[in-house]
Amino acid sequence: MSYSMENKLVIGISSRALFNLEEENAIFETYGLEAYRKYQKEHENEILKPGAGFRLCSTFSSMMIEGEPVAEVVVISRNSADTSMRIFNSIRHYGIDIKRAVLSGGTPIGPYLRSFTTDLFLSANAEDVQDAVNAGFAAGLIFPSGYEEVRDNVVRIAFDGDAVIFSDEAEKIYREEGLDAFSEHEWKNARNPLPEGPFAPFLKMISTIQNKYSPELVPIRTALVTARCAPAHERVIRTLDAWDVRVDEAFFLGGLDKTSVLEAFGADIFFDDQKQHIEPACQVVPSAQVPYITEGNND
Repeated sequence: MSYSMENKLVIGISSRALFNLEEENAIFETYGLEAYRKYQKEHENEILKPGAGFRLCSTFSSMMIEGEPVAEVVVISRNSADTSMRIFNSIRHYGIDIKRAVLSGGTPIGPYLRSFTTDLFLSANAEDVQDAVNAGFAAGLIFPSGYEEVRDNVVRIAFDGDAVIFSDEAEKIYREEGLDAFSEHEWKNARNPLPEGPFAPFLKMISTIQNKYSPELVPIRTALVTARCAPAHERVIRTLDAWDVRVDEAFFLGGLDKTSVLEAFGADIFFDDQKQHIEPACQVVPSAQVPYITEGNND
């Protein structure tokens, strides 16, 4: 009987998002594939340092409900089989429960995301992340950040709202017409749920998992960290209620910097569509940018 990942949260992660491979990537960018391959083979027994996505994946991979794993973590990488030994040696060293991998040998990984019913894809390769978002997957371009040891068995995930959980419909009005037009539009449409954004299905699945635990034992906490403020907050709250989705904490910052709130929340990952928010955030918590859907590729 074949194994099924149905009803499990599937996280696809590239090797450079799981481990710190910035030095190795610099060798590839500067000297080419053969130099990279040679270096990885010569250092295959040297354990890699954790990367920005390590804490999220290691905690999710150990999470259980009634003896069954909640999540499956799959390495989805452009590495080839002969350059992957160091990655798997490092996975074994840290005791992460990762059994499955895609090693595409340099070819695009987009077609394989559907093969593994991927719910979330994290990568340091901008092209792969853009392809994933265009194809309808929740995906983030992960930024290098300092690593902290896993504190406990609770996963903390923070989301921006517009263009992440929700569509970029309202954000387009803000960009094109300004704050006053945005506020008026959201006030007039307060009772109309916002359209779903690329991370809506992921948030809904997280909420489903949370509901399987008794309230005092839920090992996942979520936070909405948005630049919205009153009166634009109402539409967000009503939308989440219409979806029957909860977030554990919500911050309507009205344009204030998000960094200190994210640090206080202790996010294991923060998703935002704007680089201007990700760059300071990644100094204190692991962070990933969610690209806009490229026009003409959102089918």
